[in-house]
Amino acid sequence: MPIAKVIILAIVQGLAELLPVSSSAHVVVAEKLMGLDPSSPQMTLLLVMLHTGTMFAVIAYFWKQWKKTFFSSSDAFQRFAIRAIWATVLTGVIGEILVKAIEKTAFKGLPKAEIELLFGRLDLIAPALFAAGVLIFIAGLREKSSAAQSQAFGNSVTMRQAGWIGAIQGLCLPFRGFSRSGATISTGILAGASKDRAERFSFALAVILTPPVVAREAMRLVKASHEAAATGAPIDLGGSVAISLLGAVLAFFAGLVALRWLSSWLESGRWSWFGVYCIVASAVVFYLHHIGY
Repeated sequence: MPIAKVIILAIVQGLAELLPVSSSAHVVVAEKLMGLDPSSPQMTLLLVMLHTGTMFAVIAYFWKQWKKTFFSSSDAFQRFAIRAIWATVLTGVIGEILVKAIEKTAFKGLPKAEIELLFGRLDLIAPALFAAGVLIFIAGLREKSSAAQSQAFGNSVTMRQAGWIGAIQGLCLPFRGFSRSGATISTGILAGASKDRAERFSFALAVILTPPVVAREAMRLVKASHEAAATGAPIDLGGSVAISLLGAVLAFFAGLVALRWLSSWLESGRWSWFGVYCIVASAVVFYLHHIGY
């Protein structure tokens, strides 16, 4: 893949990662506009590695906040760990059930069908963006109308809030366009958590979730490489990994730049605006699908 396209995708990922607008949907749309196949193993790995790059940017940016909250004492860490494990288990169970159900229904009769084959379909990304936009918009209205937020459990979300956040994160896994950060933070707000707590917990869950997702996609790429070699059309595995690592590094720096100037605007009480953006973006994606992308 040309380096210029990797740079573009890394910048798109870095700029969109902090915002609740589905960075993966933006990257997939950018890939389609540049004539790339988002459902191919190489492109799926690149997308995951771009997320990895911005994951490290998130760690670098939020680390001081996490130290003051989740790691301020052994009790605080224990509360966070219990809630993070609970949320992650729900994410894994719900996400795996959904993925298997979709694969068995959408690809009925196909022996080697994978959920990733749907990731490049703009007709599926558009409604997912719309659903995320509606959820974010409703949560934004709730945030504005809430006079006070619960102050229980120190700086952590409650077990109930963590459960809802983990469950909705599981729903996000199979669908490009259903913004993970937007959906989880909005769910936390609707469950009664302050936006700051929901945001901190959501990004911490993303850090926990990314490594197993990267490992899964790496194994998928190795499997695809072996199958392609058996048919006489080998995949340049080394090239795919190298270009993905480059994308991760570029996304890291793009993410840091975006985080520094977008964070203050994100915290300015305009959460519902992102819902409006997602709804408008869904219409644009529908139009791109209609004209053949």
